[in-house]
Amino acid sequence: MGVFTSPAERPATLADVLSLQAAAQPDAVAVRFDGSTYSYGGMAGRVTAAASRLWHEWGVRPGDRLVWLGANHVDQLSLLFALARIGAMLAPLNFRLAAAEWDAVVTDCSPVCIVHDEAWHEAAQALGLRHGIAVHDVAGIALPAQGGPAPDHAAAQVPALLVYTSGTTGLPKGAVHTQANLVANMAAASAAQELTQADVVVTVLPLFHVGGLCIQTLPALYAGASVILHARFEPAAALACFARDRPSLTLLVPAVMKALIEHPQWKACDLSSLRAVWAGSSTLPRALVDAFHARGLPVCNVYGATETGPFSIALTARHAFSHAGSCGWPAEGVEVRLDEAPAGVGELLVRGPNVVARYWPDRPALDAEGWFQTGDMGQRADDGSYTVVGRRKDMIISGGENIYPAEIENLLAGHPAVAECAVVGLADASWGEVVVAALVARPGCAATDEELLAFLAARIARYKLPRRIVWVDALPKTALGKVQKPQLVSRLKA
Repeated sequence: MGVFTSPAERPATLADVLSLQAAAQPDAVAVRFDGSTYSYGGMAGRVTAAASRLWHEWGVRPGDRLVWLGANHVDQLSLLFALARIGAMLAPLNFRLAAAEWDAVVTDCSPVCIVHDEAWHEAAQALGLRHGIAVHDVAGIALPAQGGPAPDHAAAQVPALLVYTSGTTGLPKGAVHTQANLVANMAAASAAQELTQADVVVTVLPLFHVGGLCIQTLPALYAGASVILHARFEPAAALACFARDRPSLTLLVPAVMKALIEHPQWKACDLSSLRAVWAGSSTLPRALVDAFHARGLPVCNVYGATETGPFSIALTARHAFSHAGSCGWPAEGVEVRLDEAPAGVGELLVRGPNVVARYWPDRPALDAEGWFQTGDMGQRADDGSYTVVGRRKDMIISGGENIYPAEIENLLAGHPAVAECAVVGLADASWGEVVVAALVARPGCAATDEELLAFLAARIARYKLPRRIVWVDALPKTALGKVQKPQLVSRLKA
């Protein structure tokens, strides 16, 4: 069967994706994890067994939530598909969060139980004890269970995945992804990446986030391809996998790209099997893109949010070299428009079958016309491609001019003395706001403020230049690695 090439062929529910592939190619490799190989037929069997255990032994019912706490695991995928069959939801926890942040999520979604891997046993037990919730080890979930098969309550509009936003401003919100949302996202992602049964993808990003789960991992299973699943990212292990296992695709984020190109084995590693590297980021530092392009690898980009699937705008391999820095064009079935300002920059609005309609439990995520307001500011080129210039809330107005920090940050990230950077606006009596750049120095490198300003002055307008440059040891970040600019502003003011 391979990829479902037309809407008429597509499964109506997430629960059907694995079962249809298992019927078509039962012996084909679906997942490789921790030294073991799982065929499509084997994965379908694991899902059936897991659903039976969830229903008969753990008492999971339609509409229930189940929390996952652990690193990437083959049976995290089994759980997702098994819960979809029952009509229940998986709520993966970000294991990098603090215990109090886990408590907030558990309090909000009221799960029936917590499932964990071996490494997170103690943390899961403590979490369950604090909330009076049953806790189960994932080991053995796919073994034969008491009772017969679980009843099938899968349906297109039934929620299957509850993912909480990173909460850079305010409390995290749980985005409710229906099975139809997930299938639409898989269709768009597999089409843009031209996924086939012959592909082998390497997943190193965490599955607790829609990036690691929904940009490439689920679309690969939708296409009948093979997934090599790493429990967590480790640069040496990833490079060894690229050379040994000959994958065709992988998905990275800027921090992972940076770790790879700085590893001693980067230059010697055989990357010839990769036909593209995909990145899940609204903006990519040009220096990182150039490092992969120098190896002949097109860097494709995906723009989206937790609420949009996230596959919304994609820069495909065909345009990766010519449109570096762009997010590309709207994905299949997705509409994009700008809430334009006079200067041609506006907030990106997204609408499509992959976009969630609500936050948990029943707060609308869309406006009256079905558009999701991303909060990102973008521009549309004459060829229809989009480029993100920054967050709406991050825009700096200095002397009446709109300045978008991402433009300055991307340039600074390309300077050899800069390891990390963030640009913010601080209040100023004369200008309204002034641009301030906070920089983390690259080990063994140095540059004066004057040198950095000259570097920028050759590339951007004078009014965009930072009025202050501040060197810091580290930038405040969320557990997902996003810079917490409100905290940074507070530190700079102090």
